[in-house]
Order: sequence, then C-alpha cells, then structure tokens
Amino acid sequence: MKILVTGASGYIGGRLVPALLAGGHSVRCMTRNPAKLAGQPWIEEVEVVSADAFDRPSLEAAMEGCEAAFYLIHSMGGEQADFDERDRIAAKNFAESAAAAHLQRIVYLGGLGEGDQLSKHLNSRQEVGRTLAAGRTAVTELRAAVIIGSGSVSFEMLRHLTEVLPVMITPRWVRTRCQPISIADVLKILVAAVEEPGGESHVWEIGGPDQLTYEEMMRGYAEVAGLPRRVILPVPVLSPWLSKHWIGLVTPIPAGVAKPLVESLKNEVIVADNTVAESKTGGLTGYRESVRLALHTSEVSQITTRWSDAAASPAEPLPTDPEWAGATVKHDERTVETPASTSDLFWAFSRIGGEVGYYYADWTWKLRGILDTLVGGVGLRRGRRHPEDLRVGEAVDFWRVSSIEPGRFLQLHAEMKLPGEAWLEFEAEQHENGSRLRQKASFYPRGLLARLYWLTLTPFHKIIFEQMARSIAHAAESRPTLPSPDHEGLALNG
Repeated sequence: MKILVTGASGYIGGRLVPALLAGGHSVRCMTRNPAKLAGQPWIEEVEVVSADAFDRPSLEAAMEGCEAAFYLIHSMGGEQADFDERDRIAAKNFAESAAAAHLQRIVYLGGLGEGDQLSKHLNSRQEVGRTLAAGRTAVTELRAAVIIGSGSVSFEMLRHLTEVLPVMITPRWVRTRCQPISIADVLKILVAAVEEPGGESHVWEIGGPDQLTYEEMMRGYAEVAGLPRRVILPVPVLSPWLSKHWIGLVTPIPAGVAKPLVESLKNEVIVADNTVAESKTGGLTGYRESVRLALHTSEVSQITTRWSDAAASPAEPLPTDPEWAGATVKHDERTVETPASTSDLFWAFSRIGGEVGYYYADWTWKLRGILDTLVGGVGLRRGRRHPEDLRVGEAVDFWRVSSIEPGRFLQLHAEMKLPGEAWLEFEAEQHENGSRLRQKASFYPRGLLARLYWLTLTPFHKIIFEQMARSIAHAAESRPTLPSPDHEGLALNG
C-alpha cells in the first residue's frame, strides 16, 4: 500500500518507516519541517511532504493518493498547558481530511488505562482515539503502556532515575502496576494493524508478557544493566509537582515532557485481553530481554551517531532521537588541524601504546596501568603485537581494537578496571590545508559513583587529551620517509 506516516521524526515514526519499507509498502512521510528527517538512514527511500495537522488543505494534499495513514501526532512536551485541546483539534482535522481523501484506514497508537480517574495525559490519548473513530474512516487504535526501547520517553525516565540514584525516595506510584511492551513488538503490531482487511474499527490493548510495578521495573533494569541493587523507599508525601521537578533535576528529560507522564503513573495500565499482541507478534518479548536490547548499543561500543546510523534493532538509538535519549555517555572531544596528510595522521595515531606510548605524560598512563594491575586488571603488560600494524580484536596495552578503517579511523575499547565502559577514538579527515584530527574519549558510566569518577578526572583529561591530540598531529608532520623510489612514501619504523 501507499501509506502516510505522520510524526516520522518522532520516536515511533522513525522506527516504523523502515519496518513498512521492509514490508514492501510505499511510504510518504508528513512533517511540518522536512529538515528534521535529514538524518534518517531511510530518507532516500521515502517521499517527504510538508503539512500541518492544524491546516486542513495541507493535510488533504498530504493524503492524496494514499490508502492508509498512521496518526503519531502528539502535542505534549511543549510549553502549552492546553495540549489536550490541541490534540482534539488536530485529531478532528485528520479524521475529516482522511474522509475527504478516501483513506481506507487510520492506525493510531494511544495509551492504556481504565476508569474515570485517568490523568489528563491518558484521558487525552483516549479522546484522540474516539475523535478519529468518529469520522468515516476505519480506525485501529492501539493502547499501550510503557514502551521499552532506547529513546522512548518512559523508558528514558526509568533508565536515568535507576542509573543515577542508588537510593530513591519515591511517591507511592512506584507500586502501581504496569504492563511494559518492547518497541520491536509494538512495530510488528502497528504493521499488522495497517494491513488488517475489512472496514471495521478496532481498539487493541497491547502489552508485554510481564505485569510489573514501577519499582520492579527499576530493580529489573538495575539487574540487566549490571548495577548494584537499588534501595527504593516509597513515601506518601511527594506530589506530582515535586516529582516533576525532581525528575528534571536528576534526568535530562524536559519538565514539560515529565510532568504529564508523572501524573499518569498513578493509573494502573494493565491489558484486559492480550490476545491481539500475542497473535500479531508470534511471541512477546519479556521485560528483561527488552531492556537488554535497549542497552545493547552501549555495550557493543555503538556509542556515537556514526555507529547508530543503521541501528540493527529498533530498541537501539537513532541519530534523530532527542538529545536526552539514550544512555548517558560522557565525552572529551579534541580537534586539531595539521598540514600533514590523512595517511600520515593515521600512521601517527595507529602507533599509540606499546613502545611509542601515549604521546603526552606517559607517566600518568604507566601509573594508571600499575593501579589497574593492583586491582586485578590487565595493566599495560600486554603491549602490542606490532609497532605499526593493527587488526580488529587485538590488544593494545589495556585497550582492545574494536574498529579500524585503514588510513582514516581507529576505535579502542578499554579493558582496564572501570565503573563503566570507555572508548578512545581517532579519525583523520581531509582538510583544505592538510588534514584534521578528531579525537574523542567516551565513557558510559554505570551508576552514581561512575559519574563521580568521570567528574574527578575531568580536569586531568582536559590537559592530557588536549596535549595528546597536539602531539599526535606533530608526530604526523614529522613522519620520516625513505628516500628510495622503491619505498617512496613508506614510513620508517619509529
């Protein structure tokens, strides 16, 4: 089918588009700002149109020629207190435009919850579903609770709270039951929904196989992430207002996003009948496995946009996710321009470690190696196999080569004892007057002590890494060469 996807720059939409393309569908992405889709790896395979849910003519033009549409629009997260009213208007416009364009089906992802005491957020989610279904186009409304995947706002809130706080004083909502579902399972159900035959409307409640309290989800996250057991102390006095500001203090999630979510945590979100989810996925993913998939990117060194451009799993980060999405990764980045060629620059940084050392303050690296040995680590005693040649998977002192592109790029993964994961990257880029060295040290902290560890070392990093980058550039400029024509351009060893 030819399918219109709204919200393609968002969390769900950005992952749904490749799933639809893989299913053989033709995809048209609707966005108010096409520039937001520029970083998507599938951008060349789709049609992009500019339209606004508050502008009927642009909506109808966007839907022209399409057979179905995904409604993934949500006003929450901005500064507007009337997000529910804006959502109501947008949904009404969409339903009327879909009828005018003769769409066969609208698929909408909403929120779980029952009763007349729903939060403003959940009530608005379900009202949008009713507004869409009031039109002439068949609507399949999916109702889900917490979606587990890197970039999902609910998961990011859970991730950052659990990572940062070994002891948590929490409101009573941590004892509220929830039925989380993997993002991979949600995508399977969304694709199945748009392919549903017939002209009837449906409401499908979907959830994973586990019913857990938020406290159990936090403890489960800590176990999968390798964190010490979290101490969680529920108290009756923390208001949603205070919780919102507390989340804003210890997580990078914007307060405008956190507030409606926190208010929704008082509502139990359990699926009454999970038959649809089970049948459409062929087997649901458990909570702990969903968390493991969401953390996979950090664990396999895919910590930069460069490595997540073509994420193998929808649970992994995408470059177009919000800045606050994904694991917390601390960086020290240095850039140095040099008249040396990119090949000379690569030669210089690919010789790091072993007899050459680390180009600046080698005594600090030797001291770090001694300390690592004392606590049972590998230290510097492994050296390196060859003074210049490197291969993926081999050891360089207390590093392991995790990626190498000859003449351009080198990534080392730390195997020293650390309260987290660390990488050191070097990249040689062509520059108008020679080349540019990009050097990045990255650290994925596990827990509060790991963050304090990085903070303590930051002043030393600023000096050591800055001088190391400059010394690498100087070594590239000073690279000796053999004068013989038979060996022109080849580097002398050392």
